[in-house]
Amino acid sequence: MPPATPASGGKLRRTLLAASLILLALSAYGFVELGAFLAREDTLQKADAILVLSGTPMRRPLEAADLYIEGFGSRIVLTRQTPEGGERALVERGVPFLEDVARARDAFIQLGIPAEAILVPDRIHDSTAAEAITLRELAERHGWHRVIVVSSKYHLRRAGFAFRRELRGTGVQLMMRGTRYDGLEPNRWWQRRRDVREIVPEVPKFLAYLFGLGA
Repeated sequence: MPPATPASGGKLRRTLLAASLILLALSAYGFVELGAFLAREDTLQKADAILVLSGTPMRRPLEAADLYIEGFGSRIVLTRQTPEGGERALVERGVPFLEDVARARDAFIQLGIPAEAILVPDRIHDSTAAEAITLRELAERHGWHRVIVVSSKYHLRRAGFAFRRELRGTGVQLMMRGTRYDGLEPNRWWQRRRDVREIVPEVPKFLAYLFGLGA
């Protein structure tokens, strides 16, 4: 009687099972760490300027004001975004409308920040990439070497990618900072509805930037 040989099918099944378990573990780890990945901040150092990305009336600007007061920068730059339809309609009807940057600037002055330390570029921005271009131009004009960029937590990874791409070769050091006033908790994002609403649409936007499709 010939000696028994191990069935190759059993070995294949064990290999596939092990591979499936590894992939499952990696997927679970990636799911849990997604918030922290998107909300990656840089260690802060004193900078020449603090740039505030548009998109929120006061959550991002107030973070920049705190950093200025704490001595992390000598100038704050407030970027302006394209007005939404309702805002444009009010202006067309002759109704005075105060932009978010104007309200933030007024709040800064009331907090004791000198008006001359607040810079509001004339350019209107319709994307993060456009804001990155403005920063490059300002850094070249003023000789800035180190800049803190303030945004919402889950916007940090994508914004950092866009800004570093634009600033490549300029020698400008970038530090990304998420506002403490957005109430988000990246380490347990899947447990809170607000975090889920913020993080789900951010993933495809980041992938678009990663593959060169972001504007």
